[in-house]
Amino acid sequence: MVKPIIAGFGEATPGVLDQETLWDGYFEGHTSGDDRAKKIFLNAGVDTRHGVIDPLTEDISQWTTAQRMARYETESVPLGERALRDALRDANVDAAELGLLTTVSCTGYVTPGLDITLAARLGAAADMRRVVVGHMGCYAAIPALSTVADYVRQSGRPAALLCVELTSLHLQPAPLNTEQTVAHALFSDAAAAVVLVPGGEGLEVVDIASRTDTAHSAAMTWRVTDQGFRMGLSSRVPLVLARHLPDTVTTLLRRHDATIDDIDAWAIHPGGRRILDVAADVLRLDETRLRESREVLRQHGNCSSATVLMILNRLRRTRPAEAVACAFGPGLTLYAALLRRSRP
Repeated sequence: MVKPIIAGFGEATPGVLDQETLWDGYFEGHTSGDDRAKKIFLNAGVDTRHGVIDPLTEDISQWTTAQRMARYETESVPLGERALRDALRDANVDAAELGLLTTVSCTGYVTPGLDITLAARLGAAADMRRVVVGHMGCYAAIPALSTVADYVRQSGRPAALLCVELTSLHLQPAPLNTEQTVAHALFSDAAAAVVLVPGGEGLEVVDIASRTDTAHSAAMTWRVTDQGFRMGLSSRVPLVLARHLPDTVTTLLRRHDATIDDIDAWAIHPGGRRILDVAADVLRLDETRLRESREVLRQHGNCSSATVLMILNRLRRTRPAEAVACAFGPGLTLYAALLRRSRP
C-alpha cells in the first residue's frame, strides 16, 4: 500500500504584534480595563502574535461582516500563496503535479475561493481536485490532513493542504466581556501548508482518531454575526478535554501496538496555557514534550487550524520516530493523528 508522506512544509505570517503594546495601546480601553482583564491578557502565554489588522492603527471593531470578508479576500491570497509555494518547494513538487488541493479556513469565505485562485496562480492542472473545509475551527487541519492522506494513499499522486486563518478580522465591539477578553488575548493570523507525496522520506500519516462530546457543544462556539464572527469559549473546555483526551489518544495508539511512552514528539494545539497544562497532566507528559507547542503559542499565538501544522514543522526538525498531533475545537471535538518517520 502507498504510504502518504508529509514531504514539505510552508508557513507565512503577517506583521508582528507585541502583546503588551496591544494591551497598553488598545485593549485596556476595549475591555473592562481592570486588573482581572489585564491579568487575562498578559498571562495568556503569548508574547507576540500576528495580524493583517493592527488595532493600534486600524480599528475595525464596528465593521460589518461584508467589509471583513472583502478584506479576507484581499489578505488571504498572498499569505496562502507564500505558504503553499514554500511547501511545494520544500517537497520538490511542482503545482502541476498535484492531484488534490484542500484548503481550510474558519475566518473568511469567498467564491471563487483560495482553492480556485491559488490553483490558477500556481499553475495547477485543470483536472486537479479541490476540497474546501470551512468553519470547523482549530482542529480542522487534522481531518483535512486525513482527507489529503487518503487521496495520496488511493491515487498515488501528490496532494497539498493549506490552512489560512485571519482571526484579526473578527475584532469585536467594546466592551469585551471576560470570555471575549480571553479569545482576543490568544488568537492570531497565519497560513500553513503541507505537501504529501506517495512514499519517500518524511512523516507518514499513519492513522487519525476523533471524539466529539455533543453534550458540551455549547462550550465552544464560532458564530457569524453582523459584525464578524464571535467566539464563545467556556471555562469548562479544559475539563471536558481532560475527560476525553487520554482515551482518544490511547485508543489511536493501541490500534498500532503503541503506547504514550513510545511517542517521542507531541504537537498539542495550544488553545491556551491551561489547555497545554491539562494535556501534560492527563497524558503524563514532561515539560520537554510540550516545548514546541508552548513556543509556538508564545511567539505566534493561537493561529486556529494553522497552529498544529506550525508545531509539526518545528518537530520534524528533530526527526522523531513517532509523533502524535492533537487539536481541539467546537463540538466539543478532539482529533489526533499518529505520524511515523518513513525512509525510502
